[in-house]
Formats: sequence, C-alpha cells, structure tokens
Amino acid sequence: MNRIAAAAFIFAALGGAAHAQTAGDAAAGEKIFVQCRACHQVGETAKNGVGPVLNGLFGRKSGTIEGYNYSDANKNSGIVWDEKVFAEYIQNPRAKIPGTKMIYAGLKDEKRIADLTAFLKQFDKDGKKAAQ
Repeated sequence: MNRIAAAAFIFAALGGAAHAQTAGDAAAGEKIFVQCRACHQVGETAKNGVGPVLNGLFGRKSGTIEGYNYSDANKNSGIVWDEKVFAEYIQNPRAKIPGTKMIYAGLKDEKRIADLTAFLKQFDKDGKKAAQ
C-alpha cells in the first residue's frame, strides 16, 4: 500500500512539474515574437501588414480583423482562437487551415509556443497591455 501511495505522489508531482513547464513566459515570448513581426503587429499602434494585427487574438473568431484581406480558408475555418487551437496552428499553419495565406514553417517547441502565447495574451483587442 505504501508503494502505491508513493507512486501516486511521484506521478502527481511529475505531472505538476510538467504542467508548470508549459506555463508561458511573456518576456521569453516577446523574443520569439521578433520573427512574427515581419508580418504581424501588436500593441496600441498596431496595423495590419502582410498578416493581421494580433491584438485580442484569444477568444476572437478567425478571419475577422477589419481591413485585413483574409483567405477564404481562414474566414470559413470556423476557428475561435484559444491556446490549444493556436498551438496546433502555429506548429503547422497550412495543416490546421489548408489554403491559409500564412507562409510559415511552424514553431514546434511546446515551451516556445507557450511563451509566445503568454506574450500575445497580454494584448487586449485595443492593443493595451494587461497589467502584470
């Protein structure tokens, strides 16, 4: 019985550590976003460029930023962005939304995805950065 309790404790502890590892670091995510800036902007002065503004991304329906010319695939995807969907998309945009205009090989590392997510989540739909 003690072995089972010890195993359960170790399993829970390891699971908790793994979960903590996937929590994003916004400062690290800002460094990752440097590669995204070629096409996307965030912040109060953000404008659409090659890609749409990413302010207020999470909770937003795909293909809805005013003034950006989305692909039909993106507009009709039915996606509402959340952490899970974004992680799937950023790993391989063309696999998640076949026909998307986004040309990006993908970000594969889960920790880097979590960091980028934490960075993007700071910005509300108006580009204001949430207090930390």
